[in-house]
Amino acid sequence: MNLVLLIFIALFQINCGPKSVDTTAPTPQPIINNEVDFWLTKGNKSVLLEKQNTILGFGTTANVYSNIEVDENQKFQSMDGFGFSLTGGSAQVIRSLSASKKQALLQELFGATNNAIGISYLRISIGASDLDPAPFSYDDLFVGQTDPTLTNFNLSQDTINLIPLLKEIIAINPSIKIMASPWSAPVWMKDNNSSKAGSLQPIYYQTYAQYFVKYIQKMKAQGIAIDAVTPQNEPLNPGNNPCMVMTAAEQANFVKNNLGPSFQSANLTTKIVIYDHNCDRPDYPMSILADNAAKPFVDGSAFHLYAGDISVLSTVHNSFPDKNLYFTEQYTASNGTFDGDLKWHIKNVIIGATRNWSKNALEWNLANDPYFGPHTQGGCTTCLGAITINTADTYTKNVGYYIVAHASKFVPFGSVRIASNNTGNLYNVAFKTPAGNKVLIVENDGTAPEMFNIKYNGKWVTSYLEAGSVATYIW
Repeated sequence: MNLVLLIFIALFQINCGPKSVDTTAPTPQPIINNEVDFWLTKGNKSVLLEKQNTILGFGTTANVYSNIEVDENQKFQSMDGFGFSLTGGSAQVIRSLSASKKQALLQELFGATNNAIGISYLRISIGASDLDPAPFSYDDLFVGQTDPTLTNFNLSQDTINLIPLLKEIIAINPSIKIMASPWSAPVWMKDNNSSKAGSLQPIYYQTYAQYFVKYIQKMKAQGIAIDAVTPQNEPLNPGNNPCMVMTAAEQANFVKNNLGPSFQSANLTTKIVIYDHNCDRPDYPMSILADNAAKPFVDGSAFHLYAGDISVLSTVHNSFPDKNLYFTEQYTASNGTFDGDLKWHIKNVIIGATRNWSKNALEWNLANDPYFGPHTQGGCTTCLGAITINTADTYTKNVGYYIVAHASKFVPFGSVRIASNNTGNLYNVAFKTPAGNKVLIVENDGTAPEMFNIKYNGKWVTSYLEAGSVATYIW
């Protein structure tokens, strides 16, 4: 066999003979299942309370991002709910919608369906607030007349819009909590005989206490349970219409000598919540709670944040830990911006109030017309409702809607605040719901986007939030 043939045979065997096969399987990639739902609102309005498709699964892969650690073993206050004030003006404009449009709006606001935001708490006025068309009480008389036995007491003004709308709301959410607050006593009880400013005359303290009793009883007869009252909205504000000044000493006397004993005698379980004004005067509620004769009648204190700092609620809690805290009003202004109001209100009202022991968080007016009415002469002309009711049987959702919705949709009555830590510009608050879900509301208060971890039970998910955005996480 010549040399050429031998070389050919060798090459054939090399190229065509049996080959070795790589049987090593590729490394399987882990399948990440979504464990955390994520709802987002951006300050530029490009995303408005939308559920995200981001896959968030808990793991233990280390990274350099900051941690928000949620600890359900540390429990704080139970929650009564989130919502708005349903003013007389709100009720009027909502009831101007066609029946079908009104029902759709009420279902979206108060219902429990996937597209509803589940408002669970309302504040209403006893008589008129400044966002009614005109001042009124439930016992208005001609000048010079008085009615110390309240013979003429009636709810007629509220039977036009407020009570019918409340009945529709209660049909949707029978367990909704309602707090009621007066802006003024009937003018004949006051020392200036005016709906604006002035004070309650001491000779009518007991009559006014019975005015509250009659109100609660007559609302109950309408099928409307009043869970709590405050003796006076903004008792240190003489500039609204209607309004009434009530000093801390006057409120203490009224509660301990008249309102509390009258509720007790009438077997009313409605809570008495004092103060109902700004965070700059914690001395007001604390002086009443320090009164051993008044304190037993008081469930807690209510606050607004047009002055002062939200941390004052914790100051009051630390001094009187057996008494509750409530946050009952903050308005968004017609000249405000969506991004600015979203950040400020989520940080201070939804997160700030609840991190400082408040059992609720309420924004101001639920609805108004495109001209920020109705309102009284001298009432607020720049208060922007959560909903604007337009003239063409349509409505627009404003920033207040999204502020409240980021909590009300996910944190129902009976939820409990649990521990979480603020880190850097990421302000947050966490809850555990009656169903066992954990809910974390986060606001990026900075000027740059942030990556961060949500750490729970030794594992974490990593998320991203743009500056000025708000997210609610549920797992």
